[in-house]
Amino acid sequence: MPSPELEIQNLKVSFSTPKGKLTAVNGISFHINSGETLALVGESGCGKTVSALSILRLLPEPPAEIISGKILFAGQDLLSLSSKQFQDLRGNAISMIFQDPMTSLNPVLTVGEQIIETLLRHTNMNRQEARKKSAELLSRVELPAPKEKLTHYPHQLSGGMRQRVMIAMALACKPRVLIADEPTTALDVLIQSQILDLLHSLKKETGMSILFITHDLGVVAEIAQRVIVMYAGEIIESGPAQALLQKPYHPYTKGLIASIPKLGARDQPGSRLEEISGNVPSLDQRPSGCPFHPRCPSVMDQCKSQAPELSQVEPERYTSCHLEPESL
Repeated sequence: MPSPELEIQNLKVSFSTPKGKLTAVNGISFHINSGETLALVGESGCGKTVSALSILRLLPEPPAEIISGKILFAGQDLLSLSSKQFQDLRGNAISMIFQDPMTSLNPVLTVGEQIIETLLRHTNMNRQEARKKSAELLSRVELPAPKEKLTHYPHQLSGGMRQRVMIAMALACKPRVLIADEPTTALDVLIQSQILDLLHSLKKETGMSILFITHDLGVVAEIAQRVIVMYAGEIIESGPAQALLQKPYHPYTKGLIASIPKLGARDQPGSRLEEISGNVPSLDQRPSGCPFHPRCPSVMDQCKSQAPELSQVEPERYTSCHLEPESL
């Protein structure tokens, strides 16, 4: 088996608060293979973004603290790198697209200046070469009139255009791993589809690996080869995308899939959108036992006191539930 492109081992992240140290990510482990798109799925507050920001060490420390774990890239633990070494790697070998480009792009610099700055920081290009390359990158992400767009400020572009600029910046240095943190959430359905198609074609073209973070399982079917489902800072199910979507095991995953709107369902008498009752627990109110048990329709007494282990239920399929696999 080839070595994974990126591997996270037993990552645990906490935050210091007036209520004490609260665990946001509780010992998760996963890997991304070369050229693979791995989807990290779950509701808001489940630990997806904290996990991603930990990989690039973008969490403010303090209040955040990586308590334990390893993040292995090219055989090296990224948590052992100095700040200077990590600055050379971030945006170069590993890049990230953020959820809201309007808050990620600098409002007082033109689009061109921001892409040029990335190229000057991580390559040997001069400013003229970097400007030419910036226009090529905007063309590559299918932004119309790319040379003209270099002179525009972020507020002069639409949401979809700004997201394309973020993708261009992320791809500027040919990263081996791209982390995409809900890059289509703020976009309408048509633009969302265009961005997903763009990411898929760029991945095929460059061979990079993608960690795609989303709360929308409907998006996962279009882009990912494997899926990891998170809840309350833990991985509760994982497996190949098609197999997991067709036959989910964990009650939480079943609830997420059932809540996806169905085409034509509104026309059926008495139909309504299904939902998972309750909310993701806050960090200071984590329940005992299985973290999902207060919302689970199949809860047993054992679930309230004993946390289940993530275990294999069939080849490449893992879940964390006390129910027997044949009952899931």
